Amino acid sequence: MAKSKGNSKVKKKPDADKLIAIYMDYVLENEKTPRSVYKFAKENEMTEQDFYKLFGSFEGLRKAIWEKFFENSMEVMEKSKEYASFSNREKLLTFFYTFFEVLTANRSYVLYTLRENSQPLKNLDQLKSLRKNIKNYAKTLIEERNKEKSLKLFQQSELIFSEGVWIQFLFLLKFWMDDNSPAFESTDVAIEKSVNTVFDVFDNTPLERIVDFGKFLWKERMA
Repeated sequence: MAKSKGNSKVKKKPDADKLIAIYMDYVLENEKTPRSVYKFAKENEMTEQDFYKLFGSFEGLRKAIWEKFFENSMEVMEKSKEYASFSNREKLLTFFYTFFEVLTANRSYVLYTLRENSQPLKNLDQLKSLRKNIKNYAKTLIEERNKEKSLKLFQQSELIFSEGVWIQFLFLLKFWMDDNSPAFESTDVAIEKSVNTVFDVFDNTPLERIVDFGKFLWKERMA
């Protein structure tokens, strides 16, 4: 049978993960974000239709990157046999440690994309989906904790706790971005102290850890 003389090369269509990798590589190589889906697609041997089947815009793709960071972190944690037996405090610690390990593996991209615009709030717009994911995760933790308390009087507000965890994440993100310590050891210390503080506040326990955390922040700021 004679072989067709037509174009025998059939380019494999990118999936979401591949397109995310291509986009992140483009940003790092060019030190700028692409402005045109048409040009970006053409340069990467795909069509606009290929792109739009996966993402509605570059903004949607950027949000999906942060969702992927979250998903990867959860997958890593849930593969651990010990994770299910952790206390809620230990689970939140593990989440932050794991999530910031994922960010560190992609530090160049994260630093660029969070500092791209001179208006910080515009840079944070890409975190909207991540905010929802982190708050939902925090709600599951406090729900489990509340089930252990027979009296509603001693139960904690899921809304306040989840919002507190999100604010805590933003603080840790800024801390990590500015962290110049070897292997980002100071960020690890900040994670430990901030998580302990959050749980101590909600448990109405003595405030030693809050004072300790405040001293730590003061030391890091003045260093």
